[in-house]
Amino acid sequence: MIVHDAKAFSEAVRGGGVTRDGASVPKAVFLVEPSGFRISDQTARDNAYMDTHTSVDPMLALDQHRALAERIAQLGVPVVRFVGQSKTPDDLFPNNVFATIRQRLIVGAMKHPERQQEAQRRDIRAFFEDLMEYECVDLSTTDCVAELTGALVIDRARRVGFCGMTPRVDWRGAEAMHQAFDLGLTFCFDLKPSEYHTNVVMSVLASRTVIICPDAFVDPAAADAIIEAFDGQAVVISDDEKRAFAGNCLAVTFEDVLISQTAMDRLRPATLDQLERSAFKLHPVAMDEIEKAGGSVRCCIGEIF
Repeated sequence: MIVHDAKAFSEAVRGGGVTRDGASVPKAVFLVEPSGFRISDQTARDNAYMDTHTSVDPMLALDQHRALAERIAQLGVPVVRFVGQSKTPDDLFPNNVFATIRQRLIVGAMKHPERQQEAQRRDIRAFFEDLMEYECVDLSTTDCVAELTGALVIDRARRVGFCGMTPRVDWRGAEAMHQAFDLGLTFCFDLKPSEYHTNVVMSVLASRTVIICPDAFVDPAAADAIIEAFDGQAVVISDDEKRAFAGNCLAVTFEDVLISQTAMDRLRPATLDQLERSAFKLHPVAMDEIEKAGGSVRCCIGEIF
């Protein structure tokens, strides 16, 4: 079921339209190392979080990315790493192009040409299709825009998708992702024009808590409905915290949440208190150089289910 307004979503949740039969955290993750890190002129056209007026340090970006991989491994989560390609500068954000559910690889339909090239990578496809024997659902060959878990934030346990409508996803793309991710319910809502991906404004943490910035929603009722769906287990962040990528965090285990140091430094005491009461341990990692490209921790991590 796909719904487009807050009332219909709330009714679906209250009416038993969701189950709890999925894995809420990944069994492993995959990352793509930045190669010749630079700012993409193409994606900068509709990503207001990109810093196009500053120089970048490719080696610092690589060091921060490797430190992220090391931190994940220290938490006991297996990490698969792929080599980046200098011709596709945004490939360090693989979750927008490649995503998984159980025994299925999903390939996104990307808006910008550079990112469309990423979708044709043979190494990532071969890893999942040949080595892991995953079925491939290839949306890149369809007539839609669907930037996977950038546009779509998923409550994995309940198989509920939250799709913020921006130029990085269209209605055909939302429908295609609903099918590809085998979701029981998808809630589509409008984000403000300044937003480009849903995973910057909200994150579902281990299917028990949502971190969300209501200011990013066109309709406040949509954010309220999402908060209600988590039975009060919601961490509401401000616009300032969101711009520091506080919403671009990810739970890689039932207790461990990765968050950028930039975000950690901007969290209000009330936000920290809410997270602590949710029984999550925050693991901040330095991502400020990578964040110049408009994404942070969550954008760098592809989940393997």
